[in-house]
Amino acid sequence: MSPTDLPAPADDVPVGPIAPPPAAGPPPLDGEDVLLTVRGLRKSFGATEVLRSVDLTVDRGRVLALIGPSGSGKTTVLRCLNGLEVPDGGTIAIGSTGDDVALDFAARPSRRALAALRDRSAMVFQHYNLFPHKTVLENVTEGPRVVQRRPAAEVRAEALALLERVGLAEKADAYPFQLSGGQQQRVGIVRALALRPQLLLFDEPTSALDPELVGDVLGLIRELALEGWTMVIVTHELQFAREVAHEVAFVDGGRIVEHGDAERVLRDPQHERTRQFVHRLLHPF
Repeated sequence: MSPTDLPAPADDVPVGPIAPPPAAGPPPLDGEDVLLTVRGLRKSFGATEVLRSVDLTVDRGRVLALIGPSGSGKTTVLRCLNGLEVPDGGTIAIGSTGDDVALDFAARPSRRALAALRDRSAMVFQHYNLFPHKTVLENVTEGPRVVQRRPAAEVRAEALALLERVGLAEKADAYPFQLSGGQQQRVGIVRALALRPQLLLFDEPTSALDPELVGDVLGLIRELALEGWTMVIVTHELQFAREVAHEVAFVDGGRIVEHGDAERVLRDPQHERTRQFVHRLLHPF
């Protein structure tokens, strides 16, 4: 049977809460513990300057939403934080004082340094990025087993427990083409959680989904926020950002134009450019 002959999978399995694994770090300290510090981050692609001296801080257990127009540099920020792109300048530090990985991109960092940075975070991609030739379970266990070199039995048990908690245990042996978009994205989130990251990065996690599937994924991210995961989320879902994020940063032209309390920025933005953007998305007609 070919992929096109398979029936469309159901996507109405309830999503339960996910607790951070014990190795994910101590509980949040109510804003007293900075987990992520970014200073003067710059990135160009050829002659195009994409990031222009971006500064950010995120406390442990807090959620930051990055909003802004397409092409403003939001995704590039995430990719730099995860080491998928190497910035041209600036610094990134992830971790508690004394246990942090800090890179100064004035000098090109080594592969080992970039790997250490990447090991502190995990990325959930806009278009899932699952390995099509691997099963759901293999997708989830690949990173912890191969990259982190953790014991296979431990990784498998943890992966199955995570899949159970998001209602996908019965899909462990399925392949991505046998899943709906919402199910694939939930697998992508479980794959990130299985890496036991200190920082979760989401790149517009619902933009590739059909409207009726968005709720499950947003509900899962909302649970993660309540459970104390530290997250940076690129999103155009402003109402979701208002409900879940502690802070919002508006990005435009590769700069942080406005950054502050989520409710304040989305209800009463101070910068005219932020005001225009928020009004356009909240009142499109």
